[in-house]
Amino acid sequence: MFQATRRRLALWYTAVTAILLLLFATGVFFYVRSTLVERVDDTLKHVIEVVNRSLVIESVAVSQGRYQVNVEASFRDNAEAVEDDHIDLEWFNPQGELVWSTFSDPPIIPLHLNRRAETVHLSGDRILRQVTQRINLDRYILGYLRVSHPWFEVTKPIRQLSFDLALGTLITIIIVGFIGWFLSGLAIQPIRDSYQSLKQFTADASHELRNPIATIQTNVQMALAYGNSDPQVQQRQLKVVERLTKRLGNLVNDLLFLARSDSGMLQIRQQEIPLDALLIEVIEEQRTLAQQKNIFLSLHIVEPDNNSEDNFSLSGDWDQLARLFTNLISNGLEHSFSEDNGSEKNKKVASVEVELKKIKRDRLPQLQVKVKDTGQGVPEDALSHLFDRFYQVDPSRKSAGGSGLGLAIAKAIVDNHQGQIKVESELEKGTIFTVLLPIS
Repeated sequence: MFQATRRRLALWYTAVTAILLLLFATGVFFYVRSTLVERVDDTLKHVIEVVNRSLVIESVAVSQGRYQVNVEASFRDNAEAVEDDHIDLEWFNPQGELVWSTFSDPPIIPLHLNRRAETVHLSGDRILRQVTQRINLDRYILGYLRVSHPWFEVTKPIRQLSFDLALGTLITIIIVGFIGWFLSGLAIQPIRDSYQSLKQFTADASHELRNPIATIQTNVQMALAYGNSDPQVQQRQLKVVERLTKRLGNLVNDLLFLARSDSGMLQIRQQEIPLDALLIEVIEEQRTLAQQKNIFLSLHIVEPDNNSEDNFSLSGDWDQLARLFTNLISNGLEHSFSEDNGSEKNKKVASVEVELKKIKRDRLPQLQVKVKDTGQGVPEDALSHLFDRFYQVDPSRKSAGGSGLGLAIAKAIVDNHQGQIKVESELEKGTIFTVLLPIS
């Protein structure tokens, strides 16, 4: 599917570029051709002006006309001058009869009085560009001057130009085709990655939903099949259904939260929040779970130099920020554990430490929250995937009720508050999550 789309993109890109190149080449061709023709026409007119000024005119008897042109004296020097320019001259008397010509074999061309240049086709694919002008003195017609220029002076460079334009256009289209294929690959790569992520997300979500639904269905079928069984058994089955239904509800809410975050539909109810008070509240909520697991949970607030009441206040959504730090702290509690090596001295007590301090980064005040646990740590190759959806370093924890969405939700909340979250971990020593939130 993606290869076909890539081919279509490259084809369209190449086709549009080819059309533009052809239009450009056509415009260049006609512009150069018209320029060459105009230069030839200007040359012919200039030759007529030069010859006209160099004509030797003699007075004659009235019976033969008042004036006449001395042909030999007038064209003797002009013949040598125009030979190098491939220009031919023809002089006609007032009756239109050819009197003198530079052609070795003058072509039989009717005399057309036309001061504008015209193209004349002769036998043998011979073509001339000609200008004919009547020469007057006062009211007397002295004769007609026709100047001819060979057309190959235009066609030769035009043919070369056509070849160069065609070759250049072809080479450019081929290069553009390869570039279009490369650029279409770059353009479609994010779509391919997004599609792969969507496929993986759909597969993981289906897996997470399928297991609880199957268990609920089994318990319901058992309850229907053995309706007259022990009430205590039915009570246990209903509790299992309730627990799984609650788990499904939480999973659906998490998926809905992430979907709204991706689409930009997640609304943030902005308000002034004292982050220290929020952390105190979250830790109190998690303290019972920490005591059950024998984990020491603490909060350390680094007071700034100025003892202002709003040192740790920021603008944000209370519920989302509470969910953010609840996820991080519960993640630390889940992965921390105590070790008893046989004596009180060698006993290692698990702990989750939360630290809040005000810092300046790029000269802007920010609030920094660190959540540090004493778990086994995370392998280095897994750090870049911790915030991926449904990702768990230890897949066996899925059976314990974890869905792998907690850290993904945490990152989405941080992003919605224009903050940053990063993780550091060392095996056998623990993991540190650092959250940076802008104050304003």
